[in-house]
Amino acid sequence: MERTATGELVRVAGAGPELDAIVFDTPSRSKVVVAVMDPRRGPVLRTVHPRELTERAEEGPDDRALRLLIRRTPSPVRGAAGAGTAAGRGNPGHSRTAMHRTTGK
Repeated sequence: MERTATGELVRVAGAGPELDAIVFDTPSRSKVVVAVMDPRRGPVLRTVHPRELTERAEEGPDDRALRLLIRRTPSPVRGAAGAGTAAGRGNPGHSRTAMHRTTGK
């Protein structure tokens, strides 16, 4: 498969059986994150190579559960370093706050 868009219906053909999936994210040209139904654990997100994906036209029986998983999962955040508010500390070079400055007794 050449290009995958978020929300696209695909089929994952990896080492195991072929599984219906929905594209969640495409972080790079060599990775695609898909929502897939695991027989033991239920709906999960997996990272696969784009070569393992094929398009599918019809809705599958597990698509509703996969869409619910995608809806409750926070979208991936990409951006420039230091842009906006981010989790963790501020600048990487300043791990401590400024010390108290005396008045020169």
